[in-house]
Amino acid sequence: MSITAERKQALIKEYATKPNDTGSPEVQVAILTERIVNLTEHFKSHVKDNHSRRGLLKLVSQRRQLLDYVKRGDEPRYRALIERLGIRR
Repeated sequence: MSITAERKQALIKEYATKPNDTGSPEVQVAILTERIVNLTEHFKSHVKDNHSRRGLLKLVSQRRQLLDYVKRGDEPRYRALIERLGIRR
């Protein structure tokens, strides 16, 4: 269910806005999106796992808050990010 360290580093490298960038909203949203996708796949075979479903809802909420923050600050940056991640909004 969790992402590997190598995959996390690849996401950081792909979405970083500058070298050694691990905390920008783009990187955080990309990592959360990867975790959400993994959990969604998990629920296809573990339908009754309600404890993990609660965690999924928390992740989705956290990602939504970060995306709202980016949208407030820079609309084109927000649009580019959701297009790049394939998130519908």
